[in-house]
Amino acid sequence: MAELPRLNGIIKALEEGSVAFVGSAPADGAAGTSAPYDGALFEMEHGPYDIRALQEGLQSMLDRRQIAQRGIAPAVTPIVRIPPNQGQTNWVAKQVLDIGVYGIIWPHVDTVEEAYNAVAAMRYPRVEGRPLREPFGRRGDAPNRAVTYWGITQQEYYARADVWPLHPQGELLCCLMIESPEGIGNLPKMLAEVPGIGVIFTGEGDLSQELGHPRQYDHPDVLKGVKEILDICKAHHVPNGWFHTTLDNVEQVIQDGYRVLMAPSSRSYAVLNKGRTVAGRR
Repeated sequence: MAELPRLNGIIKALEEGSVAFVGSAPADGAAGTSAPYDGALFEMEHGPYDIRALQEGLQSMLDRRQIAQRGIAPAVTPIVRIPPNQGQTNWVAKQVLDIGVYGIIWPHVDTVEEAYNAVAAMRYPRVEGRPLREPFGRRGDAPNRAVTYWGITQQEYYARADVWPLHPQGELLCCLMIESPEGIGNLPKMLAEVPGIGVIFTGEGDLSQELGHPRQYDHPDVLKGVKEILDICKAHHVPNGWFHTTLDNVEQVIQDGYRVLMAPSSRSYAVLNKGRTVAGRR
């Protein structure tokens, strides 16, 4: 049997040393099969947690012509931002993974324990003595809908349904949001002690709130915190993601070294096209 190609477009871009571009779904059409994104984000932190709407959105990303031409995976990889991680959201991770998403963004991760729990919630358990056992998986076994959505066999799904880059062939992306001084202080230990973290997203909005400068993104305290996150990610060779990418800042954001860029729904195609040119992608 031929080996499966890379299914997750965001991971593919990162493995190639490029910048990954993610749109919002479904508001700006990023979930469409022809949208020029690597991924599409379903928003369930600041939007409602609606598992049925998410499932319908995932189905809308499948197109028979695209599958015939490109292969089994959606051309735009669906990921989801879930409600805040307060130690009680493992069941949410299980539900969204079981219907077929390829990645989760965990908001408000402040401690090493929370980082560990996020990765563990996305993994199936492995018996003692097997490689890559930690973080020990806490995901329950019910893969049928995800297997159908991915279009592969159950055993192929088990082989690929793990977090990248801990598992080099893993197709699941575990993304943590750092949004507080506590999170920044603990980030070096998270990246040193918790394998399986794929991307760190900077949450400069909530960070600015905690620092007492709401949405004052040019305030020196906010800029210092944002740069500290980026520097820590670079030191640990973990991609840093940026949410508020615009036509005015996309070139600087790429030059600064951000690797996963979220574009707002308004004018997102223009932001994407400029960003791809700056990053040397067509």
